[in-house]
Amino acid sequence: MREYLLLGLRFDRLEDGFVDAYTGDAALRRQTENEPRPDPRALAARAADLRAELPSVGLAPERERFLEVHLRALECSGRTFAGESIGFVDEVDAYFDVRIAPGDQDDYLAAHRALAAELPGDGPLAARLNATRALEEIPPERLTECVHAFSSALRDRVRTQFALPEDETVHYEIVGDKPWSGFNYYLGGHQSKVAINSDLKQRMSNLPHLVAHESYPGHHTEHCRKEAGIVAAGQAEQTLFLVNTPQCLMAEGLADLGLDAVVGPGWGVWAQEIFADLGLRFDGARAERLRNASAQLLSVRQDAALLLHEQGADVDTVVAFLQRWLLVPAPRARQMLRFLSDPLWRAYTTTYVEGYRLLHSWLDARGPEELLGARYLRLLDEPLVPSSIRSELVG
Repeated sequence: MREYLLLGLRFDRLEDGFVDAYTGDAALRRQTENEPRPDPRALAARAADLRAELPSVGLAPERERFLEVHLRALECSGRTFAGESIGFVDEVDAYFDVRIAPGDQDDYLAAHRALAAELPGDGPLAARLNATRALEEIPPERLTECVHAFSSALRDRVRTQFALPEDETVHYEIVGDKPWSGFNYYLGGHQSKVAINSDLKQRMSNLPHLVAHESYPGHHTEHCRKEAGIVAAGQAEQTLFLVNTPQCLMAEGLADLGLDAVVGPGWGVWAQEIFADLGLRFDGARAERLRNASAQLLSVRQDAALLLHEQGADVDTVVAFLQRWLLVPAPRARQMLRFLSDPLWRAYTTTYVEGYRLLHSWLDARGPEELLGARYLRLLDEPLVPSSIRSELVG
């Protein structure tokens, strides 16, 4: 396991931020920091060698599968850093253990019809939707207290339903000039720092999902439970969390499903009551209906990535595509494009799209006697990967 950890840590020397979190032996981190900058081709070759050696190591099947797909992802990253040209679909497949294809624009049209039925007025759909969204914008000076209110409410539910280490804590900070809406920095020892991007005009309908995603029962909860569980039991590979690996698809999928897992249907009214306690008006039932109506737009951002990286479309074409189907104004579309264009994050949108789709199907496929929370707990606790989820669905 030491060689896998050293390999992953060395990628952080090529791109700062490639290691999303590391809570293992600090001596390994110091060793890689004091080494010369590695050759990406050598890292790719080392990943291939370790992958070939795996069957002879004698690990439990679930650990071998986890390491096999992660070493495949690291081999691809090494080749990409070395400047090798790899097709975008193949790159995504190697990174995230999933094969992607364009969405169906008939689904997008159906979503637009469903949204139109929920929105007041008879003008252009985008204008009606954006007017509704504008009414939900959280005043910047109220954002911190809103974040803490939802964090506290969700934490209480997660502690009751799943249990958390007694010393776990999340510290929040409001930031700007970032390509993402929120980000969890797991610090180890059951502690996280969560950054919320105020540049995006956070909306009341989105904030409960964002806090659930980043903290309870999303990223922070997963890190805490894995550190207290399978890491403590000896699975040292779980001390390392790397960008552009199957870990990310699993983590983003389970985090996007977090509010469904701990609140479920009726989350809109639940959120409305919390906002009311803060003196903010919010139509939670309508927000929930609008979110359900827009569910068929899930693949639009991934389609935009395919347009940009697979088909070579220009920036204006991609922005127009995002505006048309997601019904967002140009500044918001360009913010999305910033994420899709970032060298480190360009493929990452797939983790949200395919992660949500795959894990939603898997949660829905549970047996009649299995509770949703019990199945979700497996995502928090076990070293599952996309191919293992697909195997269970087929089985």
